[in-house]
Amino acid sequence: MNHHAADTVLTAQGVVRGLRRDGTTVFLNIPYAAAPTGAARFAAPRPHAPWDGVRDATEPGPTAPQAERRLGSVDMTPYFGPGWIPGEDFLTVNVWTPGVAGERLPVMVFVHGGGFVAGSTRSELYDGTAFARDGVVLVTLNYRLGIAGFLDLPGAPANRGLLDVIAALRWVRENIAAFGGDPARVTLFGQSAGATIVGAVLATPEAEGLFRRVIMQSGSGLGAFTPEQAARVTRAAAHALGVEAHADAFAGIPDLRLVEVMPELSGIDLRTDTHSDPLIGLSPFSIVLDRQPAEAVAAGRGDGVDLLVGTNTEEGNLYLAPFGNLSTSTAADVHAAAARSHPRPARLVEAYRRARPQASSGELRSAIMGDALFGVGSRRLADAHAGRAAATYRYSFAWRSNALDGELGATHAVELPFVFDVADLPRLRGPQALLGPYEPPSDLAARMHAAWVAFAATGHPGWDRYDTARRATMRIGAEWSMVDDPHGEELHAWP
Repeated sequence: MNHHAADTVLTAQGVVRGLRRDGTTVFLNIPYAAAPTGAARFAAPRPHAPWDGVRDATEPGPTAPQAERRLGSVDMTPYFGPGWIPGEDFLTVNVWTPGVAGERLPVMVFVHGGGFVAGSTRSELYDGTAFARDGVVLVTLNYRLGIAGFLDLPGAPANRGLLDVIAALRWVRENIAAFGGDPARVTLFGQSAGATIVGAVLATPEAEGLFRRVIMQSGSGLGAFTPEQAARVTRAAAHALGVEAHADAFAGIPDLRLVEVMPELSGIDLRTDTHSDPLIGLSPFSIVLDRQPAEAVAAGRGDGVDLLVGTNTEEGNLYLAPFGNLSTSTAADVHAAAARSHPRPARLVEAYRRARPQASSGELRSAIMGDALFGVGSRRLADAHAGRAAATYRYSFAWRSNALDGELGATHAVELPFVFDVADLPRLRGPQALLGPYEPPSDLAARMHAAWVAFAATGHPGWDRYDTARRATMRIGAEWSMVDDPHGEELHAWP
């Protein structure tokens, strides 16, 4: 195979060779930090050593240690990817570029979701080809997950997975010009846990100046655990592993064992006298902060960064429908969902019943779960950011997947194929697949992807800015329409 000069790029660590096809060059598995092995798994990321010669960047690489993830009857393989592909050098980026050195194209850096315990750049949803086609340099990254990434351990820096993301942003600032990208026009975006991480990066002083715009897809500005909550998980993990709760004791435990104990960490009650569990029991890991990102942003963090934030209209369905729990939910289930996430559950349920008089118990339960996980924290972050010099935009994704006999709906993660313009992937189609058996509207992916590209390039996605008076939100579906404050009534009922 003959390689052209455009296939190789000189980075600060050495030369990498990518694969050129149809005007796009893709570089896979480029390390942005040293391999996190042994004790280094519980340390801040360190620079990767330089290499001699040309590093092959044409094959996907290893992924962060993780347990297999399944979500009932829906096939989420395109989302979670292949799981754990062992290998030491997994703190890597993939880069898609249409450009060559000397161009100054907008850059987008994507942080994947997966509950802080799963996912990787190898998911087929995160293919950057369409972004490169449309003049964007697209970067995806792996970060440490689970115990290595997020367990709050004495003797170790907190939020190591978050520190990995910041290290990847530093790699981008140092290297992306060689791939044709503009280091002064970086948009950091993420989905689910990845969006919550992105919100925390926005609120982190050390990350200031590394990006100009942020997109949060179904994350939360209120998604952090308090140190007290995190300490409960740490005690449970130390107990399960039979070691002292300290980084030195964890350093000698193999990755496989850290992954194996994960089931023993589910079901820990993280509610305290002052705080509910922001993940309502769905994951024992999140970022750990003294104050929520939305509070930090309200105090002025992320002041000069444009923000696009949104959620899907039926987020909670993913946690119910694939397990057969949407249609079978009772009034008691609705109350239990409210009690997990709100100090006054009866008042909350009453507000949701008032706002949605026609809703079934399953629909109310899903709405409360979706708002507890994503809706309230996204709106709070948008409100905190609105009215600054930088722009704030909000969206609500409403297209309903007909998967699982129509029950999946506009659920968590269903917007991703449209953002990446990969809605035609075969694995996404079928009665048990994310997008269901029917064709989505033919122009939905093109329009949504174009809005994300426009925001990255110009800071303007193509609709009205958000402010706390009107709360203008683009409702994205088969039709697109501006609405003022969707779910306003229910969200007023939250503390």
